[in-house]
Parts: sequence; C-alpha cells; structure tokens
Amino acid sequence: MKIWIGMCLAAVGIAQTPCERLGNLKLPDTTITAAATVAAGPARGTVLPAYCRVAAVLTPSADSHIEMELWMPVADWNGKFEAVGNGGWAGSINFAGMAAALRESYATASTDTGHKSSETPGGSFALGHPEKLIDYGYRAIHEMTVKSKAIIAAFYATELKLSYWNGCSNGGRQGLMEAQRYPDDFGGIVAGAPAANWTGRASQSMAVAQASHQEEGSLIPPAKFAMVHSAVMQACDKLDGVVDGILQDPVRCQFNPAVLQCKGGDGPDCLTAGQVETARKIYMRLEPGSEAGWATYGGAKPFGIGEDHFKYVVFRNPSWDFRTLNADADATLAEKIDGGTINALNPDLRAFFAKGGKLIQYHGWSDPQIAPMHSVKYYESVLKAMGGAAKVGDSYRMFMVPAMGHCSGGPGPDQFNAMGALERWREGGAAPDQIVAAHVSNNKVDMTRPLCPYPQVAEYKGKGSTSDAGNFVCRVPKMK
Repeated sequence: MKIWIGMCLAAVGIAQTPCERLGNLKLPDTTITAAATVAAGPARGTVLPAYCRVAAVLTPSADSHIEMELWMPVADWNGKFEAVGNGGWAGSINFAGMAAALRESYATASTDTGHKSSETPGGSFALGHPEKLIDYGYRAIHEMTVKSKAIIAAFYATELKLSYWNGCSNGGRQGLMEAQRYPDDFGGIVAGAPAANWTGRASQSMAVAQASHQEEGSLIPPAKFAMVHSAVMQACDKLDGVVDGILQDPVRCQFNPAVLQCKGGDGPDCLTAGQVETARKIYMRLEPGSEAGWATYGGAKPFGIGEDHFKYVVFRNPSWDFRTLNADADATLAEKIDGGTINALNPDLRAFFAKGGKLIQYHGWSDPQIAPMHSVKYYESVLKAMGGAAKVGDSYRMFMVPAMGHCSGGPGPDQFNAMGALERWREGGAAPDQIVAAHVSNNKVDMTRPLCPYPQVAEYKGKGSTSDAGNFVCRVPKMK
C-alpha cells in the first residue's frame, strides 16, 4: 500500500498536490470526475470549513459503477480519516455524515455502494447484477477506502495517522464486514445497530408479516401499540429498581401478551386472540419496550428491506408473495445464497485485533428494525471463537442502549459520542468502562445515564436524582 501511494505521488510530480490538480491523479479502476476547493460557509444545513472535494467513479468489475466523494480540510486537518456508512440498501452518498466528520477536522468519505436509491424498489438493483450485489455487500467500501487513502496522501503529502469507520444500521454491518474482511483498512470502528445478520432479519420480518396477515383480525392496529407498551411498563419497569419508563435490561421482562386478550369482542384496550399470537411472534424477534415501532415489522405492509431481499436476491422474482414464505427452509436458502456477501457474521477478528484495531458496537434495546439480540449473539460468538471476554475486552466492547430505537430516538439516553470513546481508546489506551449518554428534550438535556459494556447494566445506587448518570454504577446483573 505504501509503495503504491508513493508511486501515485511520483506520478503527479510534486510533493503536495493542489486540490484542482487531483483530477490528474491516476488510480486503478478509478475515474476522478471532480476536484475543486469548496469555500467555507453554510452548506447542507450546517456551516463547513473550506475543503477539497474529490468525486470519483470506481469500476472494480465490468458491471460496477461506484460513486464516491472524499472531502479533505484545507486547513487544520487532524491527520486522520473517517469514513461514514449508509443505511438500508444505500444508493446515495452520506453527505450528512461527511459534514459531521469534516467539522471535526477529519478527511472523510462516503459512497453510494454502486447503485442509486432512485432505483426502486430498493433491492431491485441486485436482480441480474451479481457484481453490483458484491459491491453493495463489501467491495464498494473497501475500494472507496483504498482510493481515499491514496488521494489523501497525494493532497497532504503525508501519511495518515489513523483511519476510522463510523456507521449505524447497514453502516454498522459495513463496519463489521471491514473488520472481518479487510483488517488493514481501519484502526478503529464504530458499528451501531449492525444489520450483520441481514438474511436473518429478512426471514424474521417476513415471518412477522405472515403472522400479522394470517387471518382477518391478526393485524395489530397502530392505535393499540401504546396500550401494549403501557402494559409492558406496568409489568416490568420496576425490575431495574427505578420506575422511569425505561427498561435497563428488557431480557428480564417476561411479559405475556395473553394478559391483554379481550374477554369479549374486540376493543381498544385489549388484543384479539389473533393479535395476541402476532404479538408473541413479534416478541420472538424484538424486545419488550419496542412496541412504539411495531409498524416496521407488523404493519399493513411487510418490512420493505426484508421483502426486497427475498424478491430480488433469494428468489429473483419481483412478484414473490411473502405469504408463500416457508420460514425454516427459506431462511436456510437465503443464508446459503448469501454466502457471506451481505451477512457479516464471521466471529474471527484476530487479524483486526492483532493490528491494534478497536471495535465499539452499540444497539438500542427498543430497536424495531434490527433485533437487538442479533448484536448480542454476534458479540457472544466472537467471545466463543476467540477465547472469552478476557482476551477480547482489550479490543472489542459492546454497549446496549436502554429504550433507544433504531440508531437513535426513544425515551432513553440516545445521545452519546461513540467516536470520542473510540479515539480515546485507540489513541490513548483508555478502554471505555462506560459511555455517558443523554436524553434531550426541547434542546435541553433532561437526563443522563451511563451506557455499560455488555453484559453489565446501569444500576441505581439508591440515592440522588435518577436523571443523573453519576448516581448509577455499571454491574453485571445478578439475574437474567
């Protein structure tokens, strides 16, 4: 890699390349389509410093067309690179994430992963295009990263101090995939709510859709979600010692939706027999406390990402009907067809850790889009494969976030700086024993809580305000 970068620098013939001349840089399978300095000022809903913008198209295969952008601060560069991830089926560059990284003085990049979000439905780009599916699954991020590092070296005429990855949802999956496949790409990775078990989520969401539409009356109307949530809180909120509308450890909540079954006819404050069974199916995938988001899996229409995966990747039939799903057989088929193209479940992270790589993973316990237990199971698989927490804890920590939805939102403490914790760990050796998170309402912090490394949870000390993180301590719960 260093030799190739050196050749690139020699090719441009100067020690440092002005932004506008980066368009002449020759890189394998790369066409630079724009290279220009952007003046400081308002942009994309915020204020950005002056930066060098480079846009490029990457073509690692004959059917690839991967668009990417790289932004590099003109002044006060911190010497580091932060690549940012995508959500869902991607299809667009994450400019908001890039803007946030640029404001922190990083060089930053993002990619559309090889297709456009205007191609609808979202997964339709994969039909008949196996190379584009590979680009989406893992190749686009790696190619973007390698090319970004070469351009950064040419622009600044110096080597990077460190490279970081920051992503949530599909972006979390992308981060885990990088650690598994390309351990040299990043020295530190933040993987939020990773869709790592992509095929598992697709299968689970279709099973819930089947249950919701099993018969007339099986679908739980959105008007009842709050009623179910209230019953869950009444049954389980007190289990963590603080009645505050937050389940610190929802696995301990053994809520039975049958207690809400209507005694007579259907009504707004009860569930029909069919709705009770639907709720059971949902609780097999999602955790108590997630009820506000049940429309994602259990709505009038199936979860779009899961349905698209079966239509365009598994069965390659746009007319496929989720009602025909054979839950066990089709889940096995989906995993076999994937073969690790999108699924990022390899527990062997030895190469990444051996290079000093640090991984912070987080997931909201009330996530209605990606089952929180997917993160728990992956984390536990790494521990099992690599000899336990004592050997993994110096490189990998996971933080489950009470009452947080998908990547953010919800009544819990959903505002926290995982990247800051990662930097302190990777650069200063300070492993995060907790991350203080906040809940913000009306632009004011109204609560702080510590996020604890799994399997620890935040326990109230018994004195002081329950809205103050200082009055909680991280402990492994006595009972699960």
